[in-house]
Amino acid sequence: MNGRLIDSRRRLRALLGRWSASEWLRPLDVAFADFLWREVPEAPPLLLLGAALASHQLGRGHVCLDLAATLAEPERVLALPPEAADSAPPGGRLPVPAEVLAGLSLAEWLAALDRPALVARGAGNTPLVLAGGRLYLRRYWQCEQDVRRAIAQRLGATAAPAVALRAALDGLFPAPAAGLPGPDWQKVACALAARNAFAIITGGPGTGKTTTVVRLLALLQELALGGSAADQQTGALRIRLAAPTGKAAARLNEAIAGALARLPLGGLAQGEALRGLIPATATTVHRLLGSRPETRRFRHHSGHPLAVDVLVIDEASMVDLELMAAVFAALPPAARLVLLGDKDQLASVEAGAVLGELCRGAAEAHYLPETAEWIGAATGQPIGPEWVDPQGQALDQTIVMLRRSHRFAAESGIGQLAEAVNDGDPERVVAILEGRHADLAFVLPTAGEQTALDRLAVDGCAGERPGAAATPQRQGYRHYLETMHRRQPAPDAGKAEVDGWANEVLSAYATFQVLSALRRGPWGVERLNRQIARVLCAASLIPESDGWHPGRPVLVTRNDYGLGLMNGDIGITLAIPAGPDRGTLRVAFASGDAGRPVRWVAPVRLQAVETAYALTVHKAQGSEFGHVALVLPETANPVLTRELLYTGITRARSFLSVVSAGGLQLVRDTVARRVLRASGLSGEAVLPSDRSSG
Repeated sequence: MNGRLIDSRRRLRALLGRWSASEWLRPLDVAFADFLWREVPEAPPLLLLGAALASHQLGRGHVCLDLAATLAEPERVLALPPEAADSAPPGGRLPVPAEVLAGLSLAEWLAALDRPALVARGAGNTPLVLAGGRLYLRRYWQCEQDVRRAIAQRLGATAAPAVALRAALDGLFPAPAAGLPGPDWQKVACALAARNAFAIITGGPGTGKTTTVVRLLALLQELALGGSAADQQTGALRIRLAAPTGKAAARLNEAIAGALARLPLGGLAQGEALRGLIPATATTVHRLLGSRPETRRFRHHSGHPLAVDVLVIDEASMVDLELMAAVFAALPPAARLVLLGDKDQLASVEAGAVLGELCRGAAEAHYLPETAEWIGAATGQPIGPEWVDPQGQALDQTIVMLRRSHRFAAESGIGQLAEAVNDGDPERVVAILEGRHADLAFVLPTAGEQTALDRLAVDGCAGERPGAAATPQRQGYRHYLETMHRRQPAPDAGKAEVDGWANEVLSAYATFQVLSALRRGPWGVERLNRQIARVLCAASLIPESDGWHPGRPVLVTRNDYGLGLMNGDIGITLAIPAGPDRGTLRVAFASGDAGRPVRWVAPVRLQAVETAYALTVHKAQGSEFGHVALVLPETANPVLTRELLYTGITRARSFLSVVSAGGLQLVRDTVARRVLRASGLSGEAVLPSDRSSG
């Protein structure tokens, strides 16, 4: 161990101060270590270092510090030095964590953490918790315990025997087309979700998650009403739909409306009456819980639970650990929770990877033999032996992965590319990028050259193919800006017409988006936003490239409970065309509320926003765009992972342009690198195997 650097608290504090000054750590991380030092002056330096690093990991999305992994691979686990580290920091070269921790054994670190005044092994009131070799800040350890306990309480709760489900499921799912391999996973998902008070339905884009959940809700209402013409006012379930952001809620509204219109109800006793018992509108999770301005608390909690029997949360990969704990706290004990999402996407921006952790075994299913037998009886479709595992855990029996994409045809370049990235096959990824696909383009800009990306940003075409031009599937930003000008209502227009225009502009904006892996650097969003604004201004599509002006898209970067806006919401700046506020700039956001389709906010009230011509892939979670230009930098970076690449690819519905400044080798390296967030959520100690749930 490099004893000189951490042989005293003062030397350690000086090191942490230098790391913070160079933006390796947040000031908050150092302040937390200082707080512990003040509380217990005799605290060992290794304890204070662990506290600062545990806080640092929270800022990176990890709920804890994995001590053994940190000692084994400190630079990878901690991502230090960071992406934009100064090559000449104040005070000279900075020691990296590998040097600081060199020679330190896990036993030594654990011994230093054996201070009951600051670190507990479980329940208590210490600021730190040590569990399973992981160091937590207490609030996040408690959130993890609350989520695990709430799930465990719901596992194995059989709602209906298989025979009661069979007729209704057959009515909701007509016979599958001949030749399709395996069972109808949507039907299996409905069966298992009806069987349990907790369920996860996961799958990639276009696998039918929304269609499945609408049929599930029809099934649950049919069962609740007893399969007969019962009193629908007293017997029907209270169902709520939610999503993490306003944009995700608005997308869910559209998807639910389409799925409701296609819902086959002729074979159910309640028939068409069920359509009116399934909610058609979703809200944000924060609005559902009743967020309170200037506080982390919610109006609904264990003492004031939600009036709900079934809660469905879409885009659950975006829900962080603390918010998931708040959801469970607000649910009545008998209420069902159904999570929808893509387990392979990047995890939430905030700390925790709840969906990914819970779905670690989803691809292999791991159904117990008795579960497989039950599924066969309930659905009439046998589960193959490849999906059966006598050692499967209780949690596995509540999860279904949808495996057939209805969005991307077999010849789709986007679909093939997403699958190859998920499979971790770099050479197949390269072959797909180099092939010719109607929905995929691969752009190799020359060193430092952004002209191709400029053309992409304006017209959706980089000119990489002779005669290539914008098409309805391949728009650039010109489309939404011309829509803003061309479709502007007359000065005497009413509010409904103005709202409709704003919605049309928001929809047009969603036809194209530039995404980048990084925030900083030549190919990061900070520089790309400035460059794209200049290009659009030069094309006379926006009046200026800086400040507030009509057409400026903005991204909310911090939850604002007072305004009802959440981290990740996107709005467009518009000049009000009619009424008493005519000419005034307002930012229009999709509200996710059918009764209030647009949320108008004065720019002066938006304290945490940034221009959104280019977004990081992380910030684009929960969104879909007709055409995505995914920009990769020139050199490798720890941020570039398989999950990030997959998430960026699957934001595209119709066309994908991959712009790789680092060429094909950078793509290969990215596919080969995975990210796993430190967490103990899926540990078997709290979610044990439970063979009594058949």
